[in-house]
Amino acid sequence: MPEALTNIERKVYHYLLDFLTENTYQPSVREIGRRFRIKSTKTVSEILQSLANKGYIERDPSRSRGVRLLGYEGARRTVPVPYYGKIAAGEPALLPENRLGFITMDRRFVAHDNVFFLKIAGESLVPRGIHDGDYVMIDPAEPANDGDIVAARLGADATIKILSHRGDTVVLSPGTNNGGEITIRPGEPLTILGKVCGVFRPFREEEPPREPLEEEEPAA
Repeated sequence: MPEALTNIERKVYHYLLDFLTENTYQPSVREIGRRFRIKSTKTVSEILQSLANKGYIERDPSRSRGVRLLGYEGARRTVPVPYYGKIAAGEPALLPENRLGFITMDRRFVAHDNVFFLKIAGESLVPRGIHDGDYVMIDPAEPANDGDIVAARLGADATIKILSHRGDTVVLSPGTNNGGEITIRPGEPLTILGKVCGVFRPFREEEPPREPLEEEEPAA
């Protein structure tokens, strides 16, 4: 899983997002230091490097304003949330090379810094309000309980299902009664990647109704 940000890293990251929106360029190391009353430029540089190591920015340490926000496209008080097309079989499950892009979200709707999106394929969760082509936001920090919709990894495959337990057996169920239930017994490989905490549904344009080529004659 992506490593969580510390409190100061989160504040600096949000400052970088807001500063770029307001000024069209990034703050210098010294400006960041003044904003958070950090006297040492070395400490600021270490914070920026940690943000880079955790995949939130890219930076050129030789330049004072050498920071690029990965996935940034939005306005003030937004944050880019990555989405993945593949889950890795080992650890970590989320690798940069499997990231397909970012969805820019208002920060008020993002539960934690390490949330991510997966795209839904299929209609098994329609009764729970999740449709084919939707992007579900996964929160790896929130504990999953019976009845929650979770992202789970079974070997090299990932699935979105409803979690429940039957004794020592974990059950992953679709939202329909059409089969597809998965049972995982003790000792069998299973990783709960996180709990579904939101759904993003892209706008789908429908084909407009075809205009008649000529006016129809009124019915007799």
